[in-house]
Amino acid sequence: MNSLLDLRIGHGFDLHRLEAGEGVTLGGVFIPCAYRVIAHSDGDAAIHALCDALLGAIGRGDIGEWFPDDNPSFAGADSRELLKTIMQAVTDAGYAVVNVDLTVIAQTPKLAPHKTAMVAGLAPLLGVSTDRVNLKATTHEGVDAIGRKEALSAHAVVLLAPFRP
Repeated sequence: MNSLLDLRIGHGFDLHRLEAGEGVTLGGVFIPCAYRVIAHSDGDAAIHALCDALLGAIGRGDIGEWFPDDNPSFAGADSRELLKTIMQAVTDAGYAVVNVDLTVIAQTPKLAPHKTAMVAGLAPLLGVSTDRVNLKATTHEGVDAIGRKEALSAHAVVLLAPFRP
């Protein structure tokens, strides 16, 4: 039986600026809207926060160290592929995801119609069932850069437990 001392928790955060465009990708799902994310990769703030949370839980730095934005090979990268690489590091460290709690903060786009697809796409990448991935969406009520539709952000918390095949 695992001791509570074997559990690992990690927190991640990401923020990206927005500009006029045709849509954003969040949680691996493309969402049509009047904006696009300004980013080196696909700018999926939800997955980037999730990657940072996973890396934090295993003590392996942050997403910028793994996939630097000055490396041209990551230009336009699909964040789901980055997450797969991070999940391999989690497995190699001897851990598995217990659950994930993800919050996306965006005035636009509205996420409610896309949350089910986002969770359904993230769960298999994390090696868990959909009931282990919680996704919340909120706005900034018109306050600051997020509220003015100049940016969006995400927070992620993950719990890991030792994995023994």
